[in-house]
Amino acid sequence: MARFKVGVQLHPQVATVDELRAAARAADGLGVDSVWIWDHFFPLYGNPDANHYEAYTLLAAMAAETSNATLGALVTCNSYRNPDLLADMARTIDLISHGRFVLGIGSGWFERDYTEYGYEFGTAPSRLRDLADALPRIMDRLGALTPPPAGDLPILIGGSGEKVTLRLVAQYADAWNTFGPPASFAAKNAVLDEWCRKLDRPPSHIERTAGLQPNEVDTWREYLDAGAEHLIVMTGSPYDLGPVEELLAAAQSSD
Repeated sequence: MARFKVGVQLHPQVATVDELRAAARAADGLGVDSVWIWDHFFPLYGNPDANHYEAYTLLAAMAAETSNATLGALVTCNSYRNPDLLADMARTIDLISHGRFVLGIGSGWFERDYTEYGYEFGTAPSRLRDLADALPRIMDRLGALTPPPAGDLPILIGGSGEKVTLRLVAQYADAWNTFGPPASFAAKNAVLDEWCRKLDRPPSHIERTAGLQPNEVDTWREYLDAGAEHLIVMTGSPYDLGPVEELLAAAQSSD
């Protein structure tokens, strides 16, 4: 069995900025393959008015003080930024990180973000149409910027909708993220493979990533059997990295 990748998503709520930055440095020091946050404006659980931070400014800080892990939002909400601006922001963070940025993106879903910040919430289909329109613009802008990104700047698409989202993954993405349980992941993975065949895209060109709760790390073999290659532990403050260390040990033993 080849070594699988291990990542961590640090929830940017409740904690202080200094605690988030320290957690990113600690995870990077452990040797994780990736460090992620999410792209929202308010907490997703617990106290709805607790501390919370904007994703891209925080990612820029993390890019400057980590050295090894790839970085990104799991996932960026397409609705919150003009696609050309988003490409430029991603390129700039990629330069700060010396080529370690991943542009994770999805269509958006958290209504409070939209209503309180003045974005049109629309419908799930309209947000997916907006994402489909944005992806080629993002790719075109990335190809036109001077200087260009320092690395490959892969695009990851998050979501599991079988008719639209997974088609967009097969069409545009270098990586895909969704959640478990493993049986569900396996079913969605098979649908993505079918979209790849329909669009004449080698399925192996798309990295398969899965978000795990800390109490799920002992199911890592089941996720690998379901088709995942990169397992990402999702954790909130106070950022206990013990489950991440457990998963890293499992990855090393599988090499």
